[in-house]
Amino acid sequence: MLEYKFDTQLLIEGKGLDEDKINDYITENFKGDCLLAVGDDELIKIHFHTNEPWKVLEYCASLGEIYDIVVENMERQSNGLKG
Repeated sequence: MLEYKFDTQLLIEGKGLDEDKINDYITENFKGDCLLAVGDDELIKIHFHTNEPWKVLEYCASLGEIYDIVVENMERQSNGLKG
């Protein structure tokens, strides 16, 4: 059993994005691990393992347009099923 079962990935497109602030906000406000928030002031890639991906999506959508959204259930994948 995984502690955090949803692999959440997306891109945020906007203006004045700050990967450090986004990283800090996610770390301080959402339970999870394996966070990556990388990019520049117009495009940020997010990768995060969590049990509440909808909260991450809601936060990221408040920063700009989100797309290329992937939420995979890693628990199902580890059992040989589609995530």
